[in-house]
Amino acid sequence: MAVTHADLLPRRRGSNLDSKTGVFLIVLSILCGLCCFILSLIAEATRSQMIWLSGGAKGGDGEGYKCVYSGSGKTPLLCGGGAFLALGIGMVVEHTYMLVAVSKSAPPALLAWDPDSGPAKALTWQAGFFFVTTWICFAVGEILLLIGLSVESGHLKNWSKPRPSCLIIQQGLFSVAGVFGLTTVFLASGLYVTALRAQRLMFDQENTRRQILEASVLYASPPRSPGRRLTTIANENPITRHNQNEQDLFAYLSAFDKYSNLV
Repeated sequence: MAVTHADLLPRRRGSNLDSKTGVFLIVLSILCGLCCFILSLIAEATRSQMIWLSGGAKGGDGEGYKCVYSGSGKTPLLCGGGAFLALGIGMVVEHTYMLVAVSKSAPPALLAWDPDSGPAKALTWQAGFFFVTTWICFAVGEILLLIGLSVESGHLKNWSKPRPSCLIIQQGLFSVAGVFGLTTVFLASGLYVTALRAQRLMFDQENTRRQILEASVLYASPPRSPGRRLTTIANENPITRHNQNEQDLFAYLSAFDKYSNLV
């Protein structure tokens, strides 16, 4: 079986960023971000509110209990916890896969990277931007969700009992957390696309250098004509074979000479 030039080129293994596994995990990460956003909206719609009783005015100095919660907070607590876990799972899955894929890249591809080239600098700045903004949005979203969870978990019991003060979260906290979560997964997808472009650039540079090296080796040493050797076979006895037409002509000429001599 003949070996072609394509067989000698570096092949991309299943752990590379452009594999089906990578695409599946990126889609899974985006779905986790969407789940985080939807659950955050549900938590925002069902968050606990404070209800003032008729026995005391808001901010007054009346004696007794003045406020109660509108609900136990179980629904926003569950939705907020689900949004927190979904965002964390999406980030962990995507960044873990990218870390493993980059660490398992072929060493020649990493050596072919030229950091001084224009595309390499642009991809480096893009990767840095996406990396920093992704983790900032992730941290802000998770912190907001933690604040909402801590507040909603504070009145699971005796939530309908009147009390002098009621601690509630501000309107829009869960919604803002969901927006940050959704922004996080899209920025992470941008980081994945940037890493994929960088990997393809490394493969292109490696293939170009390999072709240049093969061409230089080919033209540096011109092809030599193969030497000729005569080999004999043991106990070879050559046999001389004559053509039938040549034998007939020889017999005719011999007869003609004899006839001429007789005359």
